[in-house]
Amino acid sequence: MDKRQAIGSWLSGPRAAAEEAGVDFGYRGEQLGLPQAGPGSIARPGRRIGAFAVDWGLCLLVVCGLITDGYEVPRSNNWAFLVFFLLSLLTVSTIGLTPGKRLFGLRVIALGTRTVNPVRAVLRTVMLCLLIPAVIWDRDGRGLHDRLAGTVEVRI
Repeated sequence: MDKRQAIGSWLSGPRAAAEEAGVDFGYRGEQLGLPQAGPGSIARPGRRIGAFAVDWGLCLLVVCGLITDGYEVPRSNNWAFLVFFLLSLLTVSTIGLTPGKRLFGLRVIALGTRTVNPVRAVLRTVMLCLLIPAVIWDRDGRGLHDRLAGTVEVRI
């Protein structure tokens, strides 16, 4: 085997290496019973990151407008972090999406029931605020915070 070919499969990730070995993972969300594309399919990472950025920016605007006098930037992001936690917790547990998710056409659903109860929302939000679980994904594209809460982020 050529060294470049081995490095190429390693850099391409486990899905590409499995395809070379003849193992079929299927599409993202197939194991969860979700469609391959369109409404109800797994949300792509770009949309999820964009929604997170919009929500975080909104929280920073709220903190700068309400907590400070608008002219000074808060010395720490603790207030913005608290606002983000509350925004995410309240909106995901009630309507299943945040303003950023709505803008990017995403929704959080629970597997099986399709509605996120408050306990799942609290667990998901706490794990999301730790950030490390959010950047660890499985082969279906779900973050560790979604796996632990039994939720999935899908396209609307």
